[in-house]
Amino acid sequence: MSSKRAVLFFLSALLLGAAGCAALFPLNDRYAAADRLADRAGFEKSFIHASGFTLTAFTRFTKKGDPLHLYIEGDGTAWLSRTRLSDDPTPRTPLVLYLATQDAASNVAYLARPGQYAANGSPGCDAAYWSEKRFADEVVEAMNRAVDDLCRRADAGAIHLIGYSGGAAVAVLAAARRSDVASLRTVAGNLDPDAVNRYHRVSPMKDSLNPTDVAENLKNLPQRHFVGSQDTVIPAGIAESFLKRMGKPDFSGITIVAGATHTRGWRERWKELLVIPLN
Repeated sequence: MSSKRAVLFFLSALLLGAAGCAALFPLNDRYAAADRLADRAGFEKSFIHASGFTLTAFTRFTKKGDPLHLYIEGDGTAWLSRTRLSDDPTPRTPLVLYLATQDAASNVAYLARPGQYAANGSPGCDAAYWSEKRFADEVVEAMNRAVDDLCRRADAGAIHLIGYSGGAAVAVLAAARRSDVASLRTVAGNLDPDAVNRYHRVSPMKDSLNPTDVAENLKNLPQRHFVGSQDTVIPAGIAESFLKRMGKPDFSGITIVAGATHTRGWRERWKELLVIPLN
């Protein structure tokens, strides 16, 4: 295995290990679990063709014209073992979709990343897009085109972005290219992949963009960054360095969530976290 793939497996293993005893689903059940959760919450599933990718969305639009609350999935399941890249990066548990279903906004959408919850049950894109190219320019472009589609369907003129883990990186990169983003929230966000890799003493992903490079462009955007006090995958210093790069060294935009790890402690408190004022 190449050193780059070993690096990426290392970080993916950390994410899987962080899940601990949380409910995990075998591959065949992951799709069904998400479908059941979405159905119970009144969400509809759809597939969006954007810039060569087919992206999966779950949506609940109840008042056309209202702002869109858009949740972006994390990195999911990238690796199966130290030597085997996953054939399907669909998350082992639908945490981010669950957070979306708890949002009481009129228009709510969940957007999966390339390869996740694939239309035909098998990812139709290169596995590099859930490994070393997960934050590549073409991924950000495709995600933004999917956001355009969702905004048209909801007739939404404003977007409130919420990104989890690696989805936070995508949210930042997407927001920097848009003029209709009204706010940004991140949950256990990987806001500086290079810094995260340095923290774990591994090499950077050279084929991906780094959201911290566009941080200053978002300095006037209302935002809130939620960090788990027990998160050993992406510690609080990552959000702090992001805000420093943005020019906001007082860290007033960060909320430390007591007891939360990278994957635990978010479901139970999401409704109360959502109403915390933005910075």
